[in-house]
Amino acid sequence: MGHGFVRRPVYMWNMIFWVLNNLTFVHSHLLSRTMRFLHISPIYWKRLLVIFAFGLMTQLLGRHRQKSPSQAFTAEHPLFSPSTQTCQPKSHIVFLKTHKTAGSTVLNMLNRYGDRNSLTFALPQKHQFNYPSLFNANMVRGYDELNKPTYDILCHHMRFNLPEIRKLMPSDSFYFTILREPATLAESSFSYYHSVSRVFKRAPNLTEFIAHPLYFYKPGEKGNQHARNFQWFDLGLDPDTPFNESLARAEVREIDRVFHLVLLSEYFDESMVLLKEELCWDLDDVVNFKLNSRESSTPLKEKEKEMLWAWNALDLYLYVYFNRTFWEKVERFGRERMYIEVRRLRERRQQLAEICLEDLDPVRGNEIKENGIKPFQFGQEKIMGWVVKMDLEPNTRAWCVQMITPELRYKNILDAKQFPGSVRNGSKPTGTSAKLLRP
Repeated sequence: MGHGFVRRPVYMWNMIFWVLNNLTFVHSHLLSRTMRFLHISPIYWKRLLVIFAFGLMTQLLGRHRQKSPSQAFTAEHPLFSPSTQTCQPKSHIVFLKTHKTAGSTVLNMLNRYGDRNSLTFALPQKHQFNYPSLFNANMVRGYDELNKPTYDILCHHMRFNLPEIRKLMPSDSFYFTILREPATLAESSFSYYHSVSRVFKRAPNLTEFIAHPLYFYKPGEKGNQHARNFQWFDLGLDPDTPFNESLARAEVREIDRVFHLVLLSEYFDESMVLLKEELCWDLDDVVNFKLNSRESSTPLKEKEKEMLWAWNALDLYLYVYFNRTFWEKVERFGRERMYIEVRRLRERRQQLAEICLEDLDPVRGNEIKENGIKPFQFGQEKIMGWVVKMDLEPNTRAWCVQMITPELRYKNILDAKQFPGSVRNGSKPTGTSAKLLRP
């Protein structure tokens, strides 16, 4: 259910099947009545549909061959999908970017949308809002307590603190975040932060940490938020609170009251469809390429998962609750409609990948020669990235580059636009030292 690519599908055949499936799905009742009226058997009607679909696609293919150049992509290709929205798009947004949950991919989407629509970002003084401290409005660059400017988008790493957020974000802001199943999150966190986290450094490997977490973990120690109830911590709560169901239920219900939508990283494409619906955005606003992914991960045994769930009981309660609310939203949206929208999203991603990227699979950072799109390398992990084709029309290539620009680079691009002439904008836009992300 993730958002990887299928290698080189026969795109026009997919479109034929899409036409057939959607004609049958949307007009099934009308078709049955028409068949009875015209005395046409179902077999012959299906043949007519096939003939119609092939005729339509033949025309499209003919036009495609006439218009498309043989080499470099030009603006004649359908890079931008037309808008189909009739509602008013939301532009006041608060995204709590949790760690190791595909949040970097979501952040890129928000950066692109705000950049293209000239929205104002609440940007951190440095690279993040003094994480792991609780968020404070004074951490926002350019914020003035007397004049109290407001912003359109707040989306960079922070530890959630609602009263301070409300000081600078409009009252109609849309709040959302993303969660991940706690055991796989714990594995990712151990791998990613092993070289900088004291608690993880004490453990020789993940297996030992899972078997004896209390031996390595010290409550209240600086930087140990990576090791227990990581998502609970990012939400501004105490990760060392002993699990109590009534307390956990009260906290989770408060989170549910504040956040309009909670996404799930395991169902990323379904999440993007729900987000698109809630924000009243277009398909191209939420289509994305996976960013900040690792080269490999360690599979967990069932017993290890159970032990990690027990160790991260607050995160587990949080995830189970919002897994249920997520699928309730899917049911209200419509399962069949969700299936169609996810397929549209994946086909559009595939189309843009074939337009933009040299390879449909991510590559190691050292294989990317273009400095502006190299992913930030943290610790010992190999963070993957993308190579954009060089022989693209300039506007097209700019669009493609935006889709894979790493978060630190994009933050500095936005910073330069909002604070032109600043001394710090002359510094290198891409971080190269792991020290930048240490608490």
